[in-house]
Parts: sequence; structure tokens; C-alpha cells
Amino acid sequence: MSEEAHRVVIGAGGERIEVGEVLPLLPVRDAVVFPGVTRPLAIGRAKSLAALASAGQGGLLVIASQREAETEDPRLEDLHPVACIVRVARVIDARGDGKQAIVVGVARARLVDAVTNEPCLRVRIEPLAEIDEPSPTRDSAWKQVIAKAQRIIDLREDLPEEWKSFVAGLPSPGLLTDLVASTLPLAPEEQVALLGEPNVARRLERVTAHLDREVTIAETQQRLAEQSGAGEGDPKRREKLLRRRMREIQSEIGEGDAGSQEVDELRERIEAAQLPPEAAAQAERELKRLSALPQHAPDRHLVRTYLEWMADLPWAIETEDKLELREARAILDEDHYDLEKVKERILEYLAVRKLAPDAKGPILCFVGPPGVGKTSLGRSIARAMDRHFVRASLGGVRDEAEIRGHRRTYVGAMPGRILQSLRRAGSRNPVFLLDEVDKLGADFRGDPSSALLEVLDPEQNYTFSDHYLEVAFDLSRVFFIATANTLSTIPPALLDRMEVIELPGYTDREKLLIARNHLLPKQIDAHGLRPEQIDVGDDAVEKVVREYTREAGVRNLDRHFANLMRKAARRVAETKPTEAVRVDAGFVSEALGAPPHLPETAERTTQAGVVVGLARTNHGGDILFIEATAMPGGKDVRLRLTGQLGDVMKESAEAALSWVRANAETLGIHSKALEGGEIHLHVPAGAVPKDGPSAGIALVTALVSVLTGRRARGDVAMTGEISLRGRVLPVGGVKDKVLAAARAGIKTVVLPRRNEKDLVDVPDEVRREVDIRAVDAIEEVLGIALEPAVS
Repeated sequence: MSEEAHRVVIGAGGERIEVGEVLPLLPVRDAVVFPGVTRPLAIGRAKSLAALASAGQGGLLVIASQREAETEDPRLEDLHPVACIVRVARVIDARGDGKQAIVVGVARARLVDAVTNEPCLRVRIEPLAEIDEPSPTRDSAWKQVIAKAQRIIDLREDLPEEWKSFVAGLPSPGLLTDLVASTLPLAPEEQVALLGEPNVARRLERVTAHLDREVTIAETQQRLAEQSGAGEGDPKRREKLLRRRMREIQSEIGEGDAGSQEVDELRERIEAAQLPPEAAAQAERELKRLSALPQHAPDRHLVRTYLEWMADLPWAIETEDKLELREARAILDEDHYDLEKVKERILEYLAVRKLAPDAKGPILCFVGPPGVGKTSLGRSIARAMDRHFVRASLGGVRDEAEIRGHRRTYVGAMPGRILQSLRRAGSRNPVFLLDEVDKLGADFRGDPSSALLEVLDPEQNYTFSDHYLEVAFDLSRVFFIATANTLSTIPPALLDRMEVIELPGYTDREKLLIARNHLLPKQIDAHGLRPEQIDVGDDAVEKVVREYTREAGVRNLDRHFANLMRKAARRVAETKPTEAVRVDAGFVSEALGAPPHLPETAERTTQAGVVVGLARTNHGGDILFIEATAMPGGKDVRLRLTGQLGDVMKESAEAALSWVRANAETLGIHSKALEGGEIHLHVPAGAVPKDGPSAGIALVTALVSVLTGRRARGDVAMTGEISLRGRVLPVGGVKDKVLAAARAGIKTVVLPRRNEKDLVDVPDEVRREVDIRAVDAIEEVLGIALEPAVS
């Protein structure tokens, strides 16, 4: 029979429904749908979503239970052979890519064979006709099931009284058995057995046996509750029952009010939140205060808001960590390229959690230039651990109350950002990202960084106290991650509480790989393009990386790719080409204009007195040019410094000049050059402040170059502090500086010998590309950096 063949089945309500012989199949875990029963289903698997889309709202599909709940992609043999034909009543978008579907059971069916497996499983079905022959035995069993169901409703306080008349009014015994079977707490195998039984009389017998068991359980529970009601049981349970009965009495005699109902609802929410003893006692005091306040008292909404906060916080809710190290590693590698130190640290933490579940969470601080992936790495860690992720931006925060909250005496008081974020997260163990912690401020309202000391101290944060709540909240299960561009502005006491992990900039090769594997696919998808509609050449990617960006991260690179994709999307939309749009180097030049970054070191160093130095900034490493010129006139040599130089850099320049004057004869500097006049040292980009001792050897080289007339090599850059004895002293930020030199096309880098240990962090491809010279004395620097003297 063809796939278009149809047959007529009798629905649970007696209606005639035309059903196709082949229907899309929706497998479910640990659940059974019965005819005549409405049930919501959460759907997230790709094939399940495809089956739902194939049926459409109002359409039919068949639902079958899996034999094993762990099976991710079930085939026909993985399912129970009996199923239920359902009608899709409504489809609702859920969080993420999932859907929420409300289905109504129509009729029983047996699965015959699978027709197709893609994009969803479509199966051939055989409807099971219901066998219902009226007889005195069947009618007696029907009445018995109604009586036992009503007895359970009488015994259980969580079932409404109206259900008794509803059960008695059902039009058929078959519908009654299906409704009872879907309501009773039966094992999936027992429910499948009832679904597979088309004979109504036999179903009534089975349901009667299940109801007998439930009646016995309910009667036992009631007897125990009555015994505990004498005062020897749980006093909280007894109080809850008394309050419920009092509400029912007040409602019956018409004396109930909205205020008492509001208090009762808050009490139930607070009990469900499982507050610790101290917080529960405080909440009980506030509940008594709220119940004593008149309905329109001005303080009533303040107390209610406080209690709502107490009820909404995740005091006892936490997610279960995913501790599979291989899977976590795969997720981290999928989201981010390289960053091995961070990934190893996360995997070490997961390993410790696996062996010691009660171990305290680390408090990490990711430090690096913008665009290297600090914030997105926090999201990736949360995904790898299967925890909720929450982020609080601290840039520009100056008020201590932003962290610890306002006391309730203030108008509009509320908890601080820590507890606000935890309420949004919905669990007490999320991955909590404290973004831009180096940009915290301080003024007359307090110092937020001091308030963070308690938050980020594992020895204290299990009793964190917010000024608004005034009770302790346990933060010890939170995985805190702070991010910063620099450590210099973080107070030492706060820095001491965090484990610092540096995220340096990327090499050009790493940027090419990141662009290919992460940035380009993301931008192609974001601009509505399909991979077959666009062809991005390697020459285009390399041109953007080398000529349009010179940054440690990839944020501007991503922005340029977005620009290219917009241009390509417009071309696709306007011309509808039959072939893929080719993005090559010419397309890049046309779309992005003239390159802002071209090699300029050779051009800038054609004259004596210009030297290439290396610096480390908040945005990663960078090269800087140091220019020197000598002007005759006057009795003494004067030193002029320009370019917004800090005090430390000015002192380095004075030390450099002192060493040059002391060794002028050895350096071949004519004595008249130092007898009088002015030496001017300038560091371009005059609007940018500069400081630090690491430009010492570059300052000496610039002075010797201008005073001897020997040009400095344009492909040599240097960093190192100078002493008055001519020793080259170690500096910081070596990796960032070497990467900056490589990005700028520098071929040789000179650095202090005592910094050789820092080269282990420099990628191998950079060390092969750049000739790194380690030196002890300034004479070695001059021999490498200056061209030979012209005789």
C-alpha cells in the first residue's frame, strides 16, 4: 500500500478520524500517552523536532515509548511495539532550540515497520480497534473502578473534590481506564501493558488491581498523618495541615481575604525554597509581620518584596556537574582555539570534583588584551560543566552597595549584583563571570573592590551577607571567574584571592585558523548566507589578518569579516548569482578600502636616530618608534623629552644619556657632540601616555645612532632596562612583545638574557620566524642593532 493510503479509526471520544497508514514517529522517554488524554511534551532532539514539524499543528503523528531511556537516536527495534496516535494541539517555542508540544491521544496502534529514517523516523502503523462488549461483568467492573477512584480522591488532599463527579461522568469505561492509567504512578512497563490491551474488560481488571494498591497506600498515609496529628509527629507538617484547614473553613463561611491568601502563598513558596535555619527564622518573623499589617499599610509592599526575594533565591537548587573529561575537552576545543593553560586548569578542576565532590571551587582571573576570548571562555566553561552561566559587568561600578546591596531602610532598596545574578541563574552553583574587574572605581560611596574580598575568598564566602537580606548566603559552590585587561589597577588584597591565568595575544597563524574555523562560519550564518553561496579564499583571509588588523585579539578581525559578509550578502540579494560569490584579495581591497597597517619600519628608520622599541599595553604588545636628534648650541648638553613620557621612562632616558657620555670615547662619539647643545628624544603617538623602564636599551641605541650617524636596522626591535654600568636588566611582558614584533614584520628581537626563561610561552612558529637575541650588555645591543660606521 502506498504512503498516501488512509484508513478510518474511531477516536477516544467515539469520533471517526481518517489516519494515514504511514505517520511520523515521536519517541519519548519514560512516558506513555493514552487515547483521550491531553499531555504536554518537551521536545529537543533533532529527529523529534523534525517529526513534529512534519505533522504540523493540528496534524497527526504516532508516539511510542523507548525501551531504554539512554538511547539517543532510537530505531524501531528500540521502541515498544504498541503506540498511541495523537493529534498535535499546540506547539510552543521553548528555551534554546527546543519546543513544547501539547498532544491529545486519539487511538491505539501497533508499529509494523519503518519506512524512512531521515529527517525523522516514519513508520507504517496498524490501528488497534477497541473491543468493548457490554455485559453485567463489564458494567460491574466499571462501577468498581469509579468507586475506587473516588475513594482515592477522598483520601488524598492534593486531588480536588471536583474530580469525583468528573470520573463518574465519563461516557465510556475505556476512556475511564485510560485516564486512570495516565494519572496513577505506574511504572512505564505497566502503562505500556495497559496501552497494548485493546479489550476494555481486561483493562478494567488490571486498573482495579492498581487502584487497590493505591487505596491501601493512601489509607496508610492518612492513618500515619492522624497519629502524627496528636502532637508527636512533625510540627511543621501539623501546622501546614492546620493552616490549610483554616483556609478552607474561612473560605466556606466567606471570611477569607486577599491578604491572608497572599501570606499563605508566600509561606508555601518559602517552605519550597528550603531555606537554611537562620534564613527560615528571619522569613518567619517577616511573615508574621506581614500578616499583622493591614491590607493597605505603606510598609506592606516592602515586606512582601523582601519575602519574594527570600523565596526566589536558589538556596537549595543546584545543577549536577558533567564530569566527563573527554567530553568537556571536546566542548572547550570546539569553542576556542589554543588557550591550553586555561583548558588544562578547567580539566584539573573537573578531575578534582570527580574525586572529591565537596572540594571548593577555584576563583580564576583571566588577564589579557581585548578580543582574546575571556568572556566567551566563561560561557564555554559553563557549557562544558553543564552549569548555568551568569555575567555581571563591573566596569565603572563605584558604589559598594552594587555588590552588597542596600539596607532596607533606603527607598528602593534591593540586593546587590551578586544575589541578583544568582536569582537569574536559578541555581546556587553557576559559573559566575565578574567582567572587567580591573575597571572598578571608588568614591565617597565606598570601595566595591573591598566588598569583593568576601565574595572571592573561599574561606569566607560560604557566609556571604548581603545588606538587603541580612542573612548568610552560601557562595562556596559558585565557580567565580574574573576578567581583566591589566593587573596594575587591581588592589593587591583582591588579586591575592584569585588564581591569575594570562591569555596573551594570538599569532597571525593562529588568527588564520580562528578565522577559518570560528569567525567566518559564524558571520556567514549571521548574515543569512549558505556555505555554497560564498567562497572565501585564503588570500582574502590572510590579507585581512596582515594588513587590516594589528591587534592581540580577534575582535576587529571579526568586525572586518562582518563587513565583508554584508557586501557579499548584498551582491547575492541583488544579482542572485548562479555561482558562489568569490571573496579574494581584490574583493577585500574593494570592500574595506586602503589597508591601515602596512610595513613601515624600514621607511621610518632610514635616518640615524630612529630605533624600534617594544612595549606592552592593556591591548597586548605593540611596537613603538624612538626618535632622537641633536642640535648644537649652548655650553651644556640639555635633554628634552616629549611624547607624554612617565617619570620612570624619563629617568631611563637620563640614565641612557649618562651611560653614553661616560662611554663616548669607546663608542666613537666626537667630544664636541657632547660639549653643548640639545638632544631631543621623542616617542611618537604623542597623545598616548607611555611609561616604564623597558625602553632603556632602545633609548641608548637611539642616542648612539644620532651622535655617531650610524643608522639603526629597521628589522630589529628591542626591549630591556639599562643600568649605569651598561648591564641589560630583565623586563616583563616578553611574550606579548615578541608577538607584536612578529605581527609588525620584525625579523630580529633583542631582549635581556635573564628573560630567556619567558620564551617557553612563545609559540614555536614565532620563534622560527623571528631571530631572538639574548644579551647581557648594551655593547651587544649596539653591535646587533646599528649598521657599521661609514668610513
